[in-house]
Amino acid sequence: MQKFDKLTGVAAPMNFLNIDTDMIIPKQFLKTIKRSGLGANLFHEMRFEDDGSDKPDFVLNKEPYRGSEILVAGDNFGCGSSREHAPWALLDFGIRCVISTSFADIFFNNCFKNGILPITVTAEERDALMADASDTENPELTINLADQTISRPNGVSISFDVDPFRKQCLLDGLDDIGLTLEKKPAIADYEAKRASDMPWL
Repeated sequence: MQKFDKLTGVAAPMNFLNIDTDMIIPKQFLKTIKRSGLGANLFHEMRFEDDGSDKPDFVLNKEPYRGSEILVAGDNFGCGSSREHAPWALLDFGIRCVISTSFADIFFNNCFKNGILPITVTAEERDALMADASDTENPELTINLADQTISRPNGVSISFDVDPFRKQCLLDGLDDIGLTLEKKPAIADYEAKRASDMPWL
């Protein structure tokens, strides 16, 4: 998993409530178990016309947001069905951080397991960041995970909370498999001892 330390990137304003996982990656794209390629279908129904052409009014189809790495979104982001393809699609598009006032629990947990930082802020903070992101002249934010701050274009910083264990996993780039592999010597010692003590197994 890619490490997350400090990110400076374009923030896209998505001022919609209840953006669910089917909006993030519709069900017809869930046939794959690969994590790559899903970014092309991120927000498919919001982003594309029936003929496959871009919907000109959708934020990620506009400059400077085509290369966004941060989303500032409305309440209850990631609700709906518990598909891990949703964070996969966001990450494959290039989104490394989502900022909202609230997240669905399963989506929130899946983000950390896939190298995406979900940040919960107050409604007032979200509105300020939404305004920053809507400024096409300078929509960049800086996310510093180590310091747990969001730096706005006007120089003001917003602090956020994050679980210490999840924070360390992102800083180290460790998902569940990576955490298990850190115990590889202890696992090998245990298996060798068990084979010696219980050779009939």
